Amino acid sequence: MTQHFSLAACDVVGFDLDHTLCRYNLPESAPLIYNSFAQFLVKEKGYDKELLTVTPEDWDFCCKGLALDLEDGTFIKLADNGTVLRASRGTKMMTPDVLAKEYGAKEWKYFVSDTGMPSHPGKYYFYDNYFDLPGALLCARVVDSLIKQNSGQKTFDFWKDIVAGIQHNFKMSAFKENCGLYFPEIKRDPGRYLHSCPESVRKWLQQLKNAGKVLLLITSSHSDYCRLLCEYALGADFADLFDIVITNALKPGFFSHSPSQRPFHALKDDEEQEALPSLDKPGWYSQGNAVHLYELLKKMTGKPQPKVVYFGDSMHSDIFPASHYSNWETVLILEELRGEEGEKPEEAEPREKRGKYEEPKGKPLNTLSRKWGSFFIDSVAEQENTEDSLVYTWSSNKISTYSTIAIPSIEAIAELPLDYKFARFSSNSSKTAGYYPLVHYTNDTDNK
Repeated sequence: MTQHFSLAACDVVGFDLDHTLCRYNLPESAPLIYNSFAQFLVKEKGYDKELLTVTPEDWDFCCKGLALDLEDGTFIKLADNGTVLRASRGTKMMTPDVLAKEYGAKEWKYFVSDTGMPSHPGKYYFYDNYFDLPGALLCARVVDSLIKQNSGQKTFDFWKDIVAGIQHNFKMSAFKENCGLYFPEIKRDPGRYLHSCPESVRKWLQQLKNAGKVLLLITSSHSDYCRLLCEYALGADFADLFDIVITNALKPGFFSHSPSQRPFHALKDDEEQEALPSLDKPGWYSQGNAVHLYELLKKMTGKPQPKVVYFGDSMHSDIFPASHYSNWETVLILEELRGEEGEKPEEAEPREKRGKYEEPKGKPLNTLSRKWGSFFIDSVAEQENTEDSLVYTWSSNKISTYSTIAIPSIEAIAELPLDYKFARFSSNSSKTAGYYPLVHYTNDTDNK
């Protein structure tokens, strides 16, 4: 495989929407998501009202790459070999001694070493995107609350209530019916929660289209919410940029399911119509599968094996399935690359101009967690924090395995020429090779 990747070599360029093409104002969107679920749990399921109060310090708990054991309420951070680097029960972090006693140096019980992917998905939940992270804080505080009520409690059954909260706030009709807290608030004040796309990104999308690329939008958001996001982020004429728009894609199933399991549906006034036996022409669709999409892409490009690249922010929903099942090139949007110590430079502005941001906010979700440490590397418990004790995290290993490249945002590459040659991740290169801009970890284990 070539050591470089270029957009010029791709026939089709696809995009996820949320946190990929449409970026959110995380200090505002995270509390909204948290409150959407917390209010449901308190008002509808009788949970402790203390869940409704969140301090700025509480947000430090949020870190991508954590797994929640749904039975015992523990959160864990995995090393690339499947061992546990850090853990908490609820929000209470385990000491190195307790961690060693609970997990030792053995692989986590749901880790499968031959694929490097966890098994038994009904037993745990992985938090890998910014929609999920507020839920991690909420679940941890639910465990705290339940332990406080019953100090001897060892197992928990709250996950069904979290799922009910998801259904209440995000079911297909929620946007239209103004259900829950989330959609009504986004509709009321989109500018508070969403960033508009920079002009450089709009020009870059048009440049791709002018170069003859087929442009796709594949999102698990429903069509009505997709329309609001796109109109705000890209403008009222956003539809002109894309040849095919697929909403309610139900990823990762879009990539892993067969056509018979997940057919495409036509849309009329944002309502799903009859299932389609195949995908015959460009347009706006719902649900669907990558197999039928690829057959259409063959027709549109006139090539027997068109080369597809897909941009997304979720390893679980975007990058892993697009790479593993569809063999597409993948570009991971990883805002942590903006720097784990603070906001991206272009968002720095004089304090007097910040308006609503003057109130103290919690740690932005894309910055370093003091509780959990770096998203990319960590030190092995009970060892001195020396070069030899640093290991790659499970999340970092998945990035280098399933991503072609990883970038902090689309904006970061929008002004590069389409034939720019990115160094790509590969099995015979450094684990940091595919990061753009190139990342240099402190005590990088590749450079020992």
